[in-house]
Amino acid sequence: MTAKATKSDAEKKEEKGGGRRTVTVNRKARHEYFIDDTFQAGLVLVGTEVKSIRQGKVSLAEAYARIEKTGEAWIYNMHVSPHAEGNRYNVDPIRPRKLLLTRREIDRLIGVTQQKGLTLVPMSLFFQRGFAKLELGVGKGKKLWDKRESIAERDREREARRSFAHE
Repeated sequence: MTAKATKSDAEKKEEKGGGRRTVTVNRKARHEYFIDDTFQAGLVLVGTEVKSIRQGKVSLAEAYARIEKTGEAWIYNMHVSPHAEGNRYNVDPIRPRKLLLTRREIDRLIGVTQQKGLTLVPMSLFFQRGFAKLELGVGKGKKLWDKRESIAERDREREARRSFAHE
């Protein structure tokens, strides 16, 4: 067996066994927001969107989530590239997609986002037991000085690790 065949077999076992295979991560989320809490939400996908997501052709860079007045959660501006072999079954790449959350989670998110002025930020997209899931973070936007402080703290930690490694 080659390493390539073993890797794909391992990925298949991981997905079937309930493991979590991350497709994409919104790296700017922790830089732009203080994340307090996270939730896992399912996605309502149509057509060939799942194939595109499995290939990693998805971007969360400009995406945001919102709870509508109807009591449903939606994600906006998540770009899923059209599947190459999809032809007429491809849909709009940045269409709004419904998020699947329990009523209790939606009610909690409504309360948190309205009272404290927090926002819903997509953190990562992954597959768990064959289903596409989105990790949502509840966070508050950072100011410019907060971002500078985070960068400085990260640099201090990096320098400390380097000094310990050289000793």
